[in-house]
Amino acid sequence: MRIRFERVNQAYDGQPLFTDLDLEIPSGKFFTLLGPSGCGKTTLLRMLAGFVVPDSGRIWFGERDVTALPVHKRGVGMVFQDYALFPDRSALANVMYGLEARRMPAKDAKARAMAMLERVGLAAFAERSPATLSGGQRQRVAMARALVIDPQLLLLDEPLAALDVKLRVELRAMVRELQLESKVTTVFVTHDQEEALALSDVVAVMDRGRIVQMGAPSEIYRRPANGYAADFLGSANLIPAGEGKLKVVRREEVGIGSRAVAGDTGARDDLDGVVEHVEFRGSVTGYRVRTAVGVVHVDTWSAESGRTYQRGDEVRLAIPADAPIVDAK
Repeated sequence: MRIRFERVNQAYDGQPLFTDLDLEIPSGKFFTLLGPSGCGKTTLLRMLAGFVVPDSGRIWFGERDVTALPVHKRGVGMVFQDYALFPDRSALANVMYGLEARRMPAKDAKARAMAMLERVGLAAFAERSPATLSGGQRQRVAMARALVIDPQLLLLDEPLAALDVKLRVELRAMVRELQLESKVTTVFVTHDQEEALALSDVVAVMDRGRIVQMGAPSEIYRRPANGYAADFLGSANLIPAGEGKLKVVRREEVGIGSRAVAGDTGARDDLDGVVEHVEFRGSVTGYRVRTAVGVVHVDTWSAESGRTYQRGDEVRLAIPADAPIVDAK
């Protein structure tokens, strides 16, 4: 089911958040709203759920205008960061809840809920209460509860944020597998760049109520639209260009967001610098290097690096000829 926001406006305390926002979410895809706190991504999710009605504009589920439709009539499944499970119900009863609310016979609801618990690997925990389950198990119950009703839209509000790193990696694989199996249109909200890139078919990068770039993960990572997108997606090096700085040496005119061939003030493809800080992060070693045009951050594969540099070492940085992207300031 295709989702559309059409000329949506929303303000809080007189301050506009969205101004004539148009956004289309393709049917059956895993779509991620990526951005920092306060950029508006959670508000968009709450609009889709029906918890927030926009000041003006329309929200469409396919050809149906759902702008003012109540939450319980939208056919939406939702998974929250804090699980939102009923503490006085078993895992099975939590998963059965949505089916019972739709007046499915108890026998059928139980069979369907058990099948979903088995799919998420929790059939043996069906009679356990949420308090006796781990965080990862509770999140699996929440996923099962959201999917068992066969929703036309699945909303994921940073569901993995409260879990440790190893468990997040395991569960995001499960989340993606379930989405691919069900083919349900899914909207995922996160500020975690790695999760967005790993899970999504389409990523929308947000900044203060605006979509600054939207596309496939590989596309937006390799060709960020501007400095904000580049820095948010991959801790980009933002190096000033111009007199006495990094020079754009391609002769033809280049536009914002386009590739440019660049060199330093001597029109070479490298920069001399001094290592200021070293971070060993397992498979990657990160360096902060002070150069004539500012600080540059460099990541190297630890296993493939010919040597490890130390603080104070003088180094030369090679800039790939097609790496620079023109940004507006």
